[in-house]
Amino acid sequence: MKRNTKYVGLDVHQAPTVASVREAGGRVIARSILATDAHAIREFVAGMRGTIHVALEEGTQAQWLYDLLKPQVDRVVVCDRRGEERTGNKGDQVDADGISEQLRCGTLRSVYHGNLHQADLKELTRAYRSLVEDGTRVMLRLKALFRARAIRSPGTSVYQPSNREQWVGPLAERGARLRAETLYAELDLIRTLQTKAKSAMVAEARKDPAWSVLDSIPFFGPVRISLLIATISTPWRFRTKRNLWAYAGLAVVTHSRNCRGVPARRCSPWRRYQLGPRAADPPRRGGRWSRS
Repeated sequence: MKRNTKYVGLDVHQAPTVASVREAGGRVIARSILATDAHAIREFVAGMRGTIHVALEEGTQAQWLYDLLKPQVDRVVVCDRRGEERTGNKGDQVDADGISEQLRCGTLRSVYHGNLHQADLKELTRAYRSLVEDGTRVMLRLKALFRARAIRSPGTSVYQPSNREQWVGPLAERGARLRAETLYAELDLIRTLQTKAKSAMVAEARKDPAWSVLDSIPFFGPVRISLLIATISTPWRFRTKRNLWAYAGLAVVTHSRNCRGVPARRCSPWRRYQLGPRAADPPRRGGRWSRS
């Protein structure tokens, strides 16, 4: 290939990866179907000359491909194309052509991927969050089991090991008792693993230079700081403070000139928790915030 600027669009799947290469003028100069394998993708990129820009969609293998291609090309863009209006045929090659064209025109909405030194912390926070969510599901199933038999189970006493005999006793069916005992055993195991994951996550987060700064903020405990560092990575990835507030779900939205601005809620519950679920409307809540 000639030594000029090339724009490569990748449509990545579990087995094949479809590639589309465009030159600066917009003409497609190469199309290829590769195995989703490190050696095959490296060999494909190494065969190009000149300035190489690569784009791929956000997905399960996006971080792996980003780390793989970053040292080999001039720029890697991981994009989010959800919500875009698409017309015409749908296919892997069509998607790859569209990504390369949008990369050339600069119209892709990029997703931040960086800070390789925080890869361990990100994996540990994913493990902790998964265990928290799994524990919540088990507790909801336990309450649903008793509620289906008109057994009231308010509060958290139903989950305590010391009270389990009195909760399992009223269950007349053998299958229901076995199910309750299985759920209790699952809950105990999840709580044990959750404690180990929390300790490992906090220990890894303490190595980050941002820990000492975030730890000085009132009501920000070790769990929230760890999740915050893993999610935000660095505040300098945002162009302005307003972009950071919007990402956190704390941006103010005004619907008319006469109405008071209200905090935006269009973000994940976990992200809103990390940056202060109570900070969105502190005057309405009484008492002290928990330092979690």
